Amino acid sequence: MIDIHSHILPGVDDGAKTFTDSVDMIRDLMSMGVTDIIATPHYISETRFISPRRKNRILIEELKRFLVDEKIPVNLYLGNEIYIDANIDYLIKRGEIATMAGSKYLLVELPLNEVFSNYQDILMELMNDGYKVILAHPERYSIVQNDYDIVEELDKIGVLFQCNLWSILGKYGTGAKKTIKKMAKNGMIFALGSDIHYAGNSEKQYKLAYKKLLKYYDKNELNKILVNNPRKIIAG
Repeated sequence: MIDIHSHILPGVDDGAKTFTDSVDMIRDLMSMGVTDIIATPHYISETRFISPRRKNRILIEELKRFLVDEKIPVNLYLGNEIYIDANIDYLIKRGEIATMAGSKYLLVELPLNEVFSNYQDILMELMNDGYKVILAHPERYSIVQNDYDIVEELDKIGVLFQCNLWSILGKYGTGAKKTIKKMAKNGMIFALGSDIHYAGNSEKQYKLAYKKLLKYYDKNELNKILVNNPRKIIAG
């Protein structure tokens, strides 16, 4: 598996607090067969979650050194989980936020329980500027849970969807579980991610989630959203 959504950088958001936390989380992911991880710390303007790209680059290089010392053979890349904002393109060009693994892919987040009125216009503008927009965990948004047509509308304009692996197990509630099942049934998922914030996800949970997803995909199709599509991001 290639994990395109994780909060493993220490001390920058609500994920890992220390490098020890980071290494523990990466060990968890490695036990699930993860070989490559894109670190996607939150970037939310006008909050404390605004660690700039230059700082995150320093942190990820230091984390790589920890992995070498611990003999953990996992590849790390830098990105951001970017809260929807009309200034995303400007923030990228200014060097505040990172695209995913230096590619043209962006991981963008919407409010979980509110409506951001012009989000479709912002996403469309980003795509018109040449970015490939991936919407983070759409199954968790109340607006999507209440109106599945939103997924189909966004799909038509070219938005890609990253769902959280644990949604299929009900970690985020019944609404998210029902929505990811519908998205899987309709073949709407571009990639799956852990969205890991702390150590504790187990190999057993991963195997259970994988088994449940096989109700909607054959093994080749599931490999596509766990490995092949994420590899496209890293390859640029």
